[in-house]
Amino acid sequence: MYRNSRGRPGAVLAAAAVAQFVFALDMSVVNVALPAIRTALGFAPLDLSWVVHVYALTFGGFLLLGGRACDLYGRRRMFVLGLTAFGLCSLAGGLAQAPWQLIAARAGQGLGAAAAAPAALALLTTTFAEGPQRVRALGVWSAVNAAGGALGVVAGGLLTEYAGWRWIMLINLPIVAAALALVPAAVPAGAPPARRERLDALGAVLATGGVGLLVLGVVRTDTLGWGAPGTWATLAAAGVLLAAFVLAESRVAAPLLRLGLLRGRWVAGANVLVFLAAAGQFTAFYFVSLYLQQVLGMDAAATGIAFLPFSLGLVAGTVVATRVTAARTPRASLVPGSLLAAAGLAWFALISPDGSFLADVLGPSLVTSVGAGLVLAPIAAAAVTGVAPREAGMASGLMNSSRQLGGSIGLAALATLAAHRTGTATDPAALNDGYALGLAVAAAVFVLAAVVALVVLPRRRAVTPLPRSTTPAGHQLEGTPS
Repeated sequence: MYRNSRGRPGAVLAAAAVAQFVFALDMSVVNVALPAIRTALGFAPLDLSWVVHVYALTFGGFLLLGGRACDLYGRRRMFVLGLTAFGLCSLAGGLAQAPWQLIAARAGQGLGAAAAAPAALALLTTTFAEGPQRVRALGVWSAVNAAGGALGVVAGGLLTEYAGWRWIMLINLPIVAAALALVPAAVPAGAPPARRERLDALGAVLATGGVGLLVLGVVRTDTLGWGAPGTWATLAAAGVLLAAFVLAESRVAAPLLRLGLLRGRWVAGANVLVFLAAAGQFTAFYFVSLYLQQVLGMDAAATGIAFLPFSLGLVAGTVVATRVTAARTPRASLVPGSLLAAAGLAWFALISPDGSFLADVLGPSLVTSVGAGLVLAPIAAAAVTGVAPREAGMASGLMNSSRQLGGSIGLAALATLAAHRTGTATDPAALNDGYALGLAVAAAVFVLAAVVALVVLPRRRAVTPLPRSTTPAGHQLEGTPS
């Protein structure tokens, strides 16, 4: 039975999928357009990376807060507010006339996505009952999410080449409008809560500051390096804030993140897996895009088109994973999918400076993408298995935070490793060696993901909500209906 009888489940799924598509698209659509943006707005070389980094910083930093706000203030409300903010900031980015305007718009996009993305996943979790119905819905959501990330490279190349870089921002407007148009029919307003819990202000400050500083410290390694005092100071400050967050959450009555959620093997294992999978997937997009442009000499449009097989493979993998997970458990798809993605990335690591798309890219793209699809589709189902509806936003914010952190930290670490191998050389052969090393390590990351799935995740699916712990004052925490 559907848990949300007042909404239309198909329309809920459509609205959540369209929203997630545009958030995933925006993570990768900018990368190919960076040279054109630098020329048009006069970015300094060291400032250009902030067009990408500031989105990851605000998106990742505010996800836990956004997820908890969904539970407290209503998923529909946060979904609409987040999408609206994202759309308005996309318009501002498309009209930017100076570097600071584009960076501010990208920061606003991240904030909007941090509010709406957990709401979208929480809406699916509370609309579809745990079991095959939810697995199929989350499979569609995961397929759209994966396709958005891959198609972002395609769209970025084509739009930059034929329409201008501003359209990588403006293309979001009709997609956001389509998602918002589905809301009245899809998502009921929800009954007001019987007792309003207060937002954990201290937890929000500590979590947002800690995660934000962690992302900031990692993404700045491309200019400062891992050994710089500024890097270590930022990461140390992040560690202090996150440790304080854990301590505070164990003592507060209504926490931003109930630590008891992480005692469940499904939730804990899925968050480790999504961290590793995002690190491997983001790395693959990054290095393959650079290989196509800087080693094989493809232009932006050709690079975008070259990612179409990757997009198709991701969708195919998620379709298969959805069927497997619905019949069995997420574990049945996660283990073989991780190993297949690892095999594809190991194949990618054999790239050659004298290679070609057909010889060095097409085959590995298909193998890697199908494997990644087998992994990404069931992770969302695993991350909310056994979670009570009143904590759906909390669990969704946690999973999205793990994804963002995995992508940011994994990409920064492997990009640094590749740059160390390349050194100061700029010839195609040296660049090829660096990219190949990064792809090889990404393959090892997916092998580790397979081990985690095999060892941590239960063999059987849990169908009862994770128990809520008693507060220090002895009062049982109450949930808030959406």
